[in-house]
This record gives sequence, C-alpha cells and structure tokens, in this order.
Amino acid sequence: MSTRRISSVAHVGHIAIGGDNPIRVQSMATVDTNDTEGCVAQAKRIIDAGGELVRFTTQGTREAENMKNISARLKADGYAQPLVADVHFQAHVADVAARYCEKVRINPGNYVDPGRTFRHLEYTDEEYAAELKKIEAKLVPFINICKEHHTAVRIGVNHGSLSDRIMSRYGDTPEGIVESCMEFLRIFRREQFGDVVISIKASNTVVMVQSVRLLVKTMDAEDMHYPLHLGVTEAGEGEDGRIKSALGIGALLTEGIGDTIRVSLSEEPEAEIPVARKLVALTESLPLPLQKEGDMERMWIEDDTLHLSIDAPDWETFQLKAAMAAGSLLIDRKATKLVIHNLSPHTSDLSPHASQLSTLSDAILQAARIKFTKTEYISCPGCGRTLYNLQETIARIKAATSHLVGLKIGIMGCIVNGPGEMADADYGYVGAGRGKISLYRKKECVAKNIPEAEAVDRLLELIDGDR
Repeated sequence: MSTRRISSVAHVGHIAIGGDNPIRVQSMATVDTNDTEGCVAQAKRIIDAGGELVRFTTQGTREAENMKNISARLKADGYAQPLVADVHFQAHVADVAARYCEKVRINPGNYVDPGRTFRHLEYTDEEYAAELKKIEAKLVPFINICKEHHTAVRIGVNHGSLSDRIMSRYGDTPEGIVESCMEFLRIFRREQFGDVVISIKASNTVVMVQSVRLLVKTMDAEDMHYPLHLGVTEAGEGEDGRIKSALGIGALLTEGIGDTIRVSLSEEPEAEIPVARKLVALTESLPLPLQKEGDMERMWIEDDTLHLSIDAPDWETFQLKAAMAAGSLLIDRKATKLVIHNLSPHTSDLSPHASQLSTLSDAILQAARIKFTKTEYISCPGCGRTLYNLQETIARIKAATSHLVGLKIGIMGCIVNGPGEMADADYGYVGAGRGKISLYRKKECVAKNIPEAEAVDRLLELIDGDR
C-alpha cells in the first residue's frame, strides 16, 4: 500500500483516531433511540462483531438525553466503546448530546441552513458573509460545550444534503461539497478545538472519491490535517452494497487516505463490521495504483482494459479485493473495461466460473459509474429515523424492478438525505413519517404522505406510467 496520509489525532473517549493509530471501524444503530433496551442490545451486537464506535440518531432532545441511559447501561455491562450522536436540523440537540456522548456528528448542510429545497438563492458577498456569521454564532457555544465535556466532533458532509446556499453558489460539485465542510472546519480551528474527524460521503462513488481527494488538497493548502472517516452512503445491500463500498472506500484507502470507515449496508448493522474489517486487512496487501501500463505483475492495462489477477480464500474476499484494486483506476477512467483472472489455488474452496468473473466485472464497472448492466438501487442502511421495514421494502421493490437495466431507484428511510439523493436517481421512495411515504421523480416530489401499504404499488405505477 502507499504511505498513509499523515493526520492529526482525534480522541474519542479512549479511542484515538488518526496519526499512527489503526484504521477504526464503526456502524450505526437502526432502532429507535428512545428504546433503551433495543439500543443496548444492538450496540452489543455491533461491538461483539468488532465495531469500535457505535452511532445513534438523535433527532430531538429526548433522544439526545436518552443517550445518557444507553451509555450507562452499556458501561455497566462492560462495554466501554465510544457512542456517537447523529444530529440533523436542530443545532440545539447537538448541545445536549455533547454532554452524554463521546462524539457528536453534525451535518453542515442542515446544522444552521434550512432543509434543502433545491431553490436557487442569490447572495451578495456581504449577505453570504452574514450567513457564515450565523453558523459561527451557533457553532461556538457548541464547541465550548464539547471542550468542557471532552466530546469529539465529526463534521459529516453528505452529497445528498447540501444546503441551497452552498448549491446556489458552488453548484452540485465536489467544490461545493468541500466548501460546505471547510466553512465549519475553519471555525473549529479558530476556536482551537482539535478533536475533529471529517467525512464526505455520497452514494455516487466517483463524486465521493473526487470530493475526498479535493478535501485533502484543500486542507493541506490551509495547513489542516484532521483525520478522515470514509464511507459510501446509501450503498445498498448484498453483493452490490459490498462491491460499491469496497470500490469507493478502497480507492481512497489504497491511496493512503482514511483513518476510520463505515460500510453502509441496508442490512443489520452488525453485518457491516466483518466487511469493514476485511477492507482494512486487504488494504495492506493490495498493490499501488498503476503509474504506467504493465508495471505490476498482477494488474495491468491494455487497450483500455484493466486486467486484474486476484487470489482470495473465499468469494466475498475475492469480490472486495477486486473492487478495491480496480477502484482508483476506474474512477479516474484510466480504463473503462475490466477483465478479472482467478489466481486462487485449486485446493481452496473458491472456484468461480468464467460467467461469475464476468458478472463481477460488470458489477464493479457499474459501481464505478462506467457501464450499467442492471437496475441501480441507492438504498440507505436505516437508522432510528426509519419508520418502515426497510429490508422488506427493498426486497419488494427489487423483485418488481430488477429487469429495468440502467434505471436508478432510491430507497430512503427519511428526509435527511432522501430528497438530495433523488437528484442522482430516476425515482425515489422516501420515508416521510410514521407509516407515510413520499415518492420522487428525480428530485421532484410527485406524491406526498402515501400510506406505506400502498406505496410500493404506487411507485411501480409511477415507473410504468413514464415508460
């Protein structure tokens, strides 16, 4: 692997992130944060699987305050791993959560700016500067609370929840994503607060990788070296979710970028941890990205085709390793075709047929947004905000739409990233409240608050009506 990017160290409880410390793995609970028993049980499963941090959604003061009870119960049972509160839309909730959690995640897209409506806003430079002052007025008191309670912070930017203000000035671009982060980061540095971790996530692997690379360059230019958390948000589930995560996260890990990761799967959260641990382990064994054709015995480019020769002890590891190795080259369009060769010993339990290798190549090319050979599903992993059965709904939608090659369907638990991710999807199914679903055509909401029992059929009617 290439030399790992040098970062500062953020202290999250007893866990140190960045510097020479190991790459940390984490996940997020999906149960209601008011359900203390359910949260404790799920956190234990995540930790027992190897998770080093556990995040909970805290959409209101009540949920933030219940983090105290969840933390106390876990510590009483011998589980001391740091807990993270996830805050959106209500900045004052972050102030409460900072008193009870080892880390608080805030989203620049909705911390002070109102929820995204896709309206174009015009600002003079003076008016724009005044908006930044509003952020500072909210952020400095929060930083002081974090200092008092030794609470770390994650500045977590999501492509799906950029504010109208940022979009209006910078567009839907990596530059806008990075500036959304830097506005906050500059205030943290000015206030001399160093226990900060940064994340930039997107469901589009190309956008995610390009944005994180640009963030690193921008931070370096301003002499900032904060640790980075990596993830492909709304990656989906099953093989596709694993391949998309491995390609996006792996592209950066193989470039030496990344201090902590989360693999976001629309599955039980403890299922994310073994995948994340494999990605970290594989990081050390993969070759450097190609600098010229034919400079690595097992990875070379010929006539726009990337050839990968992979060996692995099992099929999942084989898939992850291939996606990681191909990530940077495909995202940078050094090649737009892929051929995978199996080098696994015949004595192993791995003997993929040529058709399996071809299918894997197609899945990796689709994850890199090069070639679409099947329906693309952009589905979130769920959290305490999700008020419908996400996994069952995904299965129903997949069963009815898997033949629609190239169609992109977003399946979102709530409005945090849902409407924003619809910009990258043809259709969207978004949780709008308990038992209520809103449907989107691209980023336009075309039906609001449909009863959950009717929503999948209504989505299919919408798709069929447009075809």
